[in-house]
Amino acid sequence: MIFVRKSTFLCKVRSMGKSFSLSSPVLVLFLLLSTNLLTYYLSTSSNYRFFSFDRKPSDLEEKSLITRPGLKDTEDDLPPEFVAYAYGEKLPFGFNARFDSDTMFSSVGRACSFYKEDLRHYMSYQVNDSCPDDEPLAQKLLLKGCEPLPRRRCHPAASSDYEEPVPFPNCLWTTPPDSSVVWTAHTCKSCQCLIDRRNHSGSDDCKDCFHLQGREKTRWIPWPRRNALEFTIDEVLELKHGTIRIGLDIGGGAGTFAVRMLERNVTIVTTSMNFNAPFNNFIASRGVVPLFISVSQRLPFFDNTLDIVHSMHVLSNWIPKTLFHFMLFDIYRVLRPGGLFWLDHFFCKVDQWEETYKPLIESVGFQKQKWEMGNKLDKPGHQEMYLSALLEKPLKNSW
Repeated sequence: MIFVRKSTFLCKVRSMGKSFSLSSPVLVLFLLLSTNLLTYYLSTSSNYRFFSFDRKPSDLEEKSLITRPGLKDTEDDLPPEFVAYAYGEKLPFGFNARFDSDTMFSSVGRACSFYKEDLRHYMSYQVNDSCPDDEPLAQKLLLKGCEPLPRRRCHPAASSDYEEPVPFPNCLWTTPPDSSVVWTAHTCKSCQCLIDRRNHSGSDDCKDCFHLQGREKTRWIPWPRRNALEFTIDEVLELKHGTIRIGLDIGGGAGTFAVRMLERNVTIVTTSMNFNAPFNNFIASRGVVPLFISVSQRLPFFDNTLDIVHSMHVLSNWIPKTLFHFMLFDIYRVLRPGGLFWLDHFFCKVDQWEETYKPLIESVGFQKQKWEMGNKLDKPGHQEMYLSALLEKPLKNSW
């Protein structure tokens, strides 16, 4: 509130031909009331909101759940713990100009409420106790669009005999101990089983990437270089003369790209899912950062911040075309001007290239630094092709 002391001013106000001193008790009372009324009006007007710190303690402690749009009609069908998390809650100090609201909503995927039975299982637990060992359910919800998953108030499953990780830098190329993983969700029950998968037929993702002393050891280095599609990390870094410092690897397998970059003082965050293998645990055990998000998720980085975004095999024709276009623009968004998008072994059918994917990629606004095409030969008769490209966000006029 605004207070006026009669000793503050000794000006005079001329009204109706008479002169009144501000020291007059009537005028002081009049100004005091009018300024307080004005302050009250501004603080309650929709155009002028302030934090209020003079509430009673009972007001600060009062909690009120606000229905999130689209959930009102289904509230009775949703798990109580999900409702407690996903519905808005009044801010303790009232309207917050930064939120432009007096209510805080928790982030949760819109599709979560579409899969009520799965959601009910996921959100069923004792608060402050152990979470269910339900990694496959969590990943299934996430892939269905329940992303981000709702938070839970319980302790995640963990190995009872967990060991301290291998110290840096030895961790970069050391297979982690089995105790670093909860194996319930996976066919393999040990790291040695993951390594041996390369010798067995099947469709598991990244079958040879857990063998750190094998094929994985030779990726993105000058030798042995098999063909023009395989760019090396050193030649890519040389293009920018030391200005590549931080970046992202989308669908980074066992984290080897991030490890190779870390050896060159570049920090890379690696996104990965756990498709029948503990990719996120394995990446973390090597001393680099995993990020458990799907390719459908908006990249959790601010605009114009990353120096490089890399993706090998993941961004390809299995993704719906419109979603793929959104992804390309999201990559453009997070790259700083002058940043590089390394599209590593993108693949599609030959007859899709000219009609669909070439126009999509070229429409985004990247400048081509390297552009190599070749045949994809691992599936004879499928008529598929590869593209490896280095695409630069314009340094000037990128907007």
